[in-house]
Amino acid sequence: MTDFSRRVEAVSISGIREVFEAAGEDAINLGLGQPDFPTPDHAREGAIEAIRAGDSDGYTSNKGTRELREAIADKHARDNDLHVDPGDIIATAGGSEALHIALEAHVDPGEEVVFPDPGFVSYEALTRVAGGDPKPVGLREDLTLDPASVEDAITEDTAVFVVNSPANPTGAVQSPADMREFARIADEHDVLCLSDEVYEHQVFEGEHRSPMEFAETDNVVVVNACSKAYSMTGWRLGWVTGSTRRIERMLRVHQYGQACATGFVDEVIDRGVIVVPGEAFGEHGAGYVRISYAVDVETLEEALSVMDDAYRAVR
Repeated sequence: MTDFSRRVEAVSISGIREVFEAAGEDAINLGLGQPDFPTPDHAREGAIEAIRAGDSDGYTSNKGTRELREAIADKHARDNDLHVDPGDIIATAGGSEALHIALEAHVDPGEEVVFPDPGFVSYEALTRVAGGDPKPVGLREDLTLDPASVEDAITEDTAVFVVNSPANPTGAVQSPADMREFARIADEHDVLCLSDEVYEHQVFEGEHRSPMEFAETDNVVVVNACSKAYSMTGWRLGWVTGSTRRIERMLRVHQYGQACATGFVDEVIDRGVIVVPGEAFGEHGAGYVRISYAVDVETLEEALSVMDDAYRAVR
């Protein structure tokens, strides 16, 4: 008799997707992190030119084309003051695949992965898929992740801790001092700091800094993508950056799985606004909803007005 793996049975459908798919076609979508502006014309034109020239007809290098990885390395130098060899980058099918291969390459069955709660839904799910044990850590009052709480959560069974700044779902930005501490924790405890920087350019307060800037060892791996900064969610273009030895291990997973890159809430949904219950991001999200600000101001104002009416209707 065939059966399903315990790893898959431990994972459920994302709460974000459940809400999204339950809503009507005309709903105002404040649930998905889909930027409300078009993909830049030069990106579209570049893709069209590559298709017409036949440049995209065949497989590329497992890591992605050299030109793409050089462009990503230039981005790290320009935006993060990090000097990265293009050979230490893997282009992935979005940031989600980058997270997946990073966890698969670094987590053994039974090892712990520490991550923020509330946090991006994939952290717990991908930990379980890798056979690891999720270890969520609550946030400070200002919704940032306290390095001291992360350090307290680390045991001899911890393989990875995840840092996400700006954070999904809260939008909170970690301070440079926090990032320095996360780098120290990774160095001193010899655990991997997995830095999810997909929302790097969605900063409303503070500044984005990467723990890789402060690390003295290679115990920081960075995940990023074009999805949010350039409104390219459907293109599925992300990357992971790390040391040569870590990239080589992640490449082993990537090459076989992907080969190469290419209830007031219920009332609100009924009225045509999609938000996501805070519980979808972890138990510490209870009592909240996540609203994506990746829409224009007029749409957001309309949605908030509907939400206010809905709230008053069920009080």
